[in-house]
Amino acid sequence: MYRVVALGASNLTRGFQAVVSTARTMWGPEVEVLAALGHGRSYGAPSRFIARMLPGILKSGLWAELERRSPMTTRGLVTDVGNDILYGFSVEQTLGWVEEVLVRLSQVTADIVITDLPLASVRRMSNLKYLAFRSVLVPNCRLSLPQVLDRAERVNEGLAVLAERYGAKLFRLDPTWYGFDPIHVRPSLWRTAWQQILGSEPQGRAGGRVTIESMKLYFLRPERRWLFGVEQVTPQSGVALRSGGHVWLY
Repeated sequence: MYRVVALGASNLTRGFQAVVSTARTMWGPEVEVLAALGHGRSYGAPSRFIARMLPGILKSGLWAELERRSPMTTRGLVTDVGNDILYGFSVEQTLGWVEEVLVRLSQVTADIVITDLPLASVRRMSNLKYLAFRSVLVPNCRLSLPQVLDRAERVNEGLAVLAERYGAKLFRLDPTWYGFDPIHVRPSLWRTAWQQILGSEPQGRAGGRVTIESMKLYFLRPERRWLFGVEQVTPQSGVALRSGGHVWLY
């Protein structure tokens, strides 16, 4: 039996089916996947995407579930750290939240992968393109492109320090995975990207295909969210997938 604990925001949300199917290929149909994800997800603060709000990853019910469950060989994934920069949190605060995540994960596994930030693709942005993306994705952000780059570079340096401190693997994101959108992996490369992040041998299958499983995973309700200001609580008992594996979402 094997367990994956996956933490992240929009890249993890968009490629979640690739994560689940890759984990199933690597560790068998009984694999457990516990994930705290969501578009715009913050590690430490509530985050809003259109009409939906989620608690910070550190405030999610995932940690209590991990404490309840029996010990199992586990791989931790810490991804999509950059959102908290755009939300205006300091480099120190952002790294502090990541360190708390690593402390908690270290209690259940020594096998942790941290992805860095896609700095190469962000550096290629023009100021006009940055302002357009900022106004759509994070309209309340007032940081300039040079300020974002400065903070992102310092967060990246801090992630390397934390990876060494906690014995985690720092995975350097491939700049060729990004196109016009500088922060989201291209859909055609979702499977390739997550296979490499998880350490799987390439399966030679295209990514970005819409399947019944990918739709089911995308629309699964997390344990707790607010939709149009109304709290929705969905107890997590582990959704069984037809192709194998169980998923808990937070």
